[in-house]
Formats: sequence, structure tokens, C-alpha cells
Amino acid sequence: MLRSGRFAAAAASSLLVGAFFVGTWNDARAVTTAAGCQDAEVAVLAAPIAPWKGAPLRVLAATEQTLDGEFSLIAPDGGVAAKSHERLGGPPYFWIAEVAAPAAGTWHASLVRAGAPDGCRTITREIAVSVQKPPGPRATPGSVWPIRNTWDRATENLFSAWIEKLFDAPLDTEPSWKAWHEVLRDRSRNLLFDYLGLGEDNVTINLRPDCADFAYFLRAYFAFKMGLPFGYSNCSRSGKCYQWFNIEHPEATRPPPPPEQRTASADSDASAAVPAPKLLGTAPSFAQYLRIVGDVVHSGSVRVSGNDDNTDFYTIPLTQQALRPGTVYADPYGHVMMLVRRVPQSSSSAGILLAVDAEPDGTVARKRFWRGTFRFKHFRPIERGENGVLRRLTNAQIAKNPDYADFSLEQSQLAVDDFYDRMDAVMSPEPLDPFNAMKEAITALEEQVDTRVTSVENGRKYQDGHGEVTMPDGPAIFSTTGAWEDFSTPARDFRLLIAIDVVRGYPDRVARHPERYAMPSGKNVADVKAELQNVLAAELAARKFSYTRSDGSAWTLALKDVVGRAGDLEMAYNPNDCVELRWGAPENSQEASTCKRHAPSAQRGRMTSYRSWFRERHWPARV
Repeated sequence: MLRSGRFAAAAASSLLVGAFFVGTWNDARAVTTAAGCQDAEVAVLAAPIAPWKGAPLRVLAATEQTLDGEFSLIAPDGGVAAKSHERLGGPPYFWIAEVAAPAAGTWHASLVRAGAPDGCRTITREIAVSVQKPPGPRATPGSVWPIRNTWDRATENLFSAWIEKLFDAPLDTEPSWKAWHEVLRDRSRNLLFDYLGLGEDNVTINLRPDCADFAYFLRAYFAFKMGLPFGYSNCSRSGKCYQWFNIEHPEATRPPPPPEQRTASADSDASAAVPAPKLLGTAPSFAQYLRIVGDVVHSGSVRVSGNDDNTDFYTIPLTQQALRPGTVYADPYGHVMMLVRRVPQSSSSAGILLAVDAEPDGTVARKRFWRGTFRFKHFRPIERGENGVLRRLTNAQIAKNPDYADFSLEQSQLAVDDFYDRMDAVMSPEPLDPFNAMKEAITALEEQVDTRVTSVENGRKYQDGHGEVTMPDGPAIFSTTGAWEDFSTPARDFRLLIAIDVVRGYPDRVARHPERYAMPSGKNVADVKAELQNVLAAELAARKFSYTRSDGSAWTLALKDVVGRAGDLEMAYNPNDCVELRWGAPENSQEASTCKRHAPSAQRGRMTSYRSWFRERHWPARV
């Protein structure tokens, strides 16, 4: 969190504009002072990196403070070309303004703060727009991309604002994309599209990142565009990290597997072996680099101990200030997501945290935080040490750094129920209407089901023209490679079962903790519980969805069917089974009449032996 007075020696009111033109564009940085004004630390990003009249000018201003005001882009002739009253995010808070065809000359980005004294109401930054397209940044020998900037509160705020804009959509929609590059190639979302002016976003990157890859890829993409340091660790699946690699050492970017992985692979066939170290004589392209990163990182890279400094992440306090877009969290069931927006509590609805994830089949979707997820973390900042070598800040250094100061072991000290109670308090500080809160939980379950529809349908399509999918043994069903990873749903179904538990148990939860809810006047706890049960039954019956059966016909179910089939969903993750079976269709029913495919009996036998994991909601420890 930025502290008032941090830049007092330089300015009482500052606008950090062009902070990413450090080096070649250092003269583009400007600071506006106003004596006697309170600090207003605002980071401003102008895109592209070298504005010119042949490319749209897009400007983002971000701040930690809850400022109200108007953000404008003023043309060289003094006219207001674009302005925005809408303050987004929180925190950080930000504004965006765009001009499709900027005239050459000196532009001014202006933030007029409502309620501020006359002498410091307006913060202004000059932006030079060229007639001709300037050359883009040059490559740096010995580095995957040149480092021009540093990670600090300003760059972190811009990262958060960029993430929120990238996945912005109305709350009542469920945005999803078939591939991650579809999001990045959407100019209306991605403020950094062609930021370097090198046509870098037109390069085909045929990658299907999984959940952990996706978080690293987004951080790497922002670092690549902004000229920031980036690195990744070689970790075991259990969360122990052994070696760290950064962009200034491209000669050996793919490390050998950790010792425990090498031991495990010795007992498996050669096709399952972890790739050997890959040496690169010259710096790889960004696309090549992402592929290498994706080969190394996994969910274990995120599920690391909060006390360990030798990791890519550090744990944070459970506060609205810390739970910002770009925060990564992992659940105990092998899944990683990234926060993209916080929706504050209102008089009629609970506060909401929205996150995105990538599935093994390549799909990317935005979802709500729910009780099946935990352990929020930030990427560990990277800096250049006194010896000139890049290094990651330790937990102690983060705690003392005025740009961060948000390291905390609070999460690891809370029991499961206490953790979720604390999260409820962060998202919704005021007592909740129990009926609206339960409906929010039902909506989160509905989102889980809708996303599963896509995953099961992808498996149905794969079945056409392909043979039997090989099923791994034991806990490896949750973490493997190939067609099983792409089209099976054991981890998703595990999380779905927990979501069902949350929804089914909501009336009981309200009855156990009535003090946390705004209980209706004149009704006792028993009355409210009975009414909640009636509303729950009605909502589950009313919310419907459809899936495609084996013969291509649509079949409609209600959420109540999914809840009622929870036991069947304990054995519904195998892509070798027909989709009807994967949705728990009763045997000999009309729904199941189109089923023509079943998993081999040997696979079904193993699934039966693994069923207790799902029934008891007990994640196997080896995963």
C-alpha cells in the first residue's frame, strides 16, 4: 500500500506518466507539483510505448486512493478529445480514455479530482505523439526481453488494472473463450495490444495453458510488454521448489525435474518422462519462452509454503486492499485461479470476488470465488540486486518494502471454517440478507455446472474419431498429460461436489450463525431456515441448462437434478463414458437411451476403488 508522503521530497502531488519509458524514453517522465497538497500518487500508462498519429492513443491512470474525478485527453489544439467520469476497480482504482486517431503534437492527460483544493485539483501529464512511427524497443543480448522498468506499487497497480480490463464483463454474464489468445487479441480488452509496435501480437502462439500456466503466462505477458523482470521456479508437485530461472539466463531455461520427479519417472514408461534440460544458445522468442515456462510450472508451483522464500509467490493478508486483480489463489484440489475483479457489497447483494482460470482443454472462463478455493498469493516481486543480478524479494524484505508491505501468514493460521468466515467478512463487511446470500451461492454452483457443460461437450466431440483414452492410476487421475488431462473432469467434479455441499447446507449454516445475517424482522431462526429451504428448492428447480447427448440431441436438466445426482457424479469424470453417463442419467431412462459408449470394465473398477475420495471429499495426499 502506498503511504502518504512517500514522494514528499520530490512533490506533494505527482502523476507518474511514461514511467515505462525509462531509459530511451526517460525524458518523457514528468512530475506535477502543488505546494501544500496531499500526496496523490497516480500511475499513468500511455499506449503504445511510442505514441504516433497512425495508432490509437489509449491511456490508463491508476491509483491506490479512492479518488473521484474526471480523466481527460486534451489534444494539441486544446480541445478535449476524450474523457471518462467512470472510475473502475478498487483497489487499485483506475480510469481509461482513448482517441482512435490522435493528431501529432503534445497531448495532455488530465485528472481533475473532485473535492480537492483549487491549487491541486488537476494533475496533468504531457504525452508526445509523433508524426511517424518511432522504432520499437531493441532486443538486449543475453535476455529474453530487455528490462526497462522495475516492479513497484505503480507497476503492480497498472498490472491489476490491466487484468481487470482484460476480463471485464457485466456481472450477470459468464464470459468464456475457447483459447487464451482470443482474449489477448481483443483490442477492446487488451490495452497492451501491439504496445511495442512490433506486431508482436500477430505472432501465432499455439499453446493451451492449464490453470497454473495461465497465471504465469499473464504475468509474463505484462512483464514482456512493460520491460519488467520475470522468472519461474522448478518445483515438485508437493510444492517444494529447487531452482529459479529468470529472463536473463536463457541459455538454460528448462531445468531438470526436481529429485522426487526424477525418482517417480524412473518407475514409469519413457513416454511419461519429464523433458530433459533444454539449452538455448540465443534468447528464445516470447512464444518459445512461454512454451518452456509452461513445460515447467504447474499447480505445485503455487501450492507452496507461506514460510518458504524460495518460491514464486508469497501469502498475503485477507483484506480488500490485498485481494486485488492479479492475485493468484489455489485450492487443495489441484486448481489455480486469478482474481480479476472485486464487486463491493451493496444494500441488496453480497460482495463478490471474480476470477478467471484455464482448463486443460484450453477454455478460459470467469467465475465467482466460492468455498472450495483458498490460499491467496501475490507474485513475488523481482529486483536487481547490488551485484546486478536479478533476485526475488524474501518474505521479510516484502514485509519491510514500502511498495508492498503485504506479506502475511494469516491464512495459514486459520482453520477452514474460520478462513471462509474471514473471507465473508472481507467481501461483505455488513450483515447479509440470508436469501440473497444463498442465491449468490446457487449462482456460483450454476457457473460451475455451465462450465462443466463445455468440458463434457469437448470430450464428446473428441470421442468422435478417436479411440479409447488411457486412464492413469491412482492420484494421477487429477494431474497428468495428454487426452486424459484435456477431456476428463475429476478435479472439476470434485470441486462441483463441494459446491453442491455448500448450497445444500446453506439453510443450516444460516441457522447455526444467525448473527452473521440480517435476519428478517419478526421471524425466528426456525422460520427463516424453513423459508430458506423452500427458496432453495424453488431456485434449484427453476435454473435449467442443456447438454448435447451422444446422438447430437439436446437434453435439459435443472440444477436440482445435478444436486440429486451428486452420488452419480462421483463416477462421472471418465471421457470414455458417454455424456449421458457423465451427467448421471438414470439407467434405462429416456435420457440414457442414446448412450452408446462405456469406459472399459478395468477402468470402471479402478474408478470404484477411487470413489471414496469423492464421496468423503478427501483429496488424495500424493496429488
